[in-house]
Amino acid sequence: MRGQMVREFVMKMRTRRKARQHGTPRRRMRRRKAALAMSAAVMGLSTGAQVMPADQRQHLTLAAPDASTTRVNARHIRASETLKEALAEEEGVRLTVYRDAAGYPTVGVGHLVQPEDRLSVGDRISYDRALDFLEQDLATAEAAVRRLVGALPLFQHEFDALVDLVYNVGEGNVAPDQSPQLNDAIGSGDYDRIAEELHYSHAAGRYARGLRFRSERRQSIFMDAAYDDPRAVELGPDGRAAV
Repeated sequence: MRGQMVREFVMKMRTRRKARQHGTPRRRMRRRKAALAMSAAVMGLSTGAQVMPADQRQHLTLAAPDASTTRVNARHIRASETLKEALAEEEGVRLTVYRDAAGYPTVGVGHLVQPEDRLSVGDRISYDRALDFLEQDLATAEAAVRRLVGALPLFQHEFDALVDLVYNVGEGNVAPDQSPQLNDAIGSGDYDRIAEELHYSHAAGRYARGLRFRSERRQSIFMDAAYDDPRAVELGPDGRAAV
């Protein structure tokens, strides 16, 4: 279930995504010209590769493999749009800066306010700025997951689950000294054990029911690519899924 703010945020997210996909007429024309140029290059490679210098051929790159059908290196994967919507459900959406349980100023989709944000508790932001914060924080989490897994190949949904984990608990909490079993499972390439280690239910040394539910959802994403919220709960005005 989604609260009103989460629904509106997701609609903004989808609108922005469509705008980026289609772009302006000028951008579409540039993309079309680039595609035609690439097609010509490929045709030239297939018909006259014998005359193309080797230093030019090596710059022709193939499309990245599809992580939805095969495990690939994490450097080829980014968080899916489905995960972004799930994150909005789990974290909730707040447009007014508030203090989280630990006392840190927070806004948007669980974004910890930084000095460069120039925001104080009580300040209000737009949905667009909340989206910008989400994209920034996701880029940070994606980079952390790539450092965490190294060369271990992943499916899209496995990458998403690990991004959710880092977004939720922070990179420091998945470091070898904090999560040795998770790191050992990754080092062993044991995907079943990785799934088992995605369950976090305590915050600041205390059991948190909401973290348990989120962990179960995260494990379902990792194992079965099942992103739907399994809970049927009454949501608050900010759209938080945890109870």
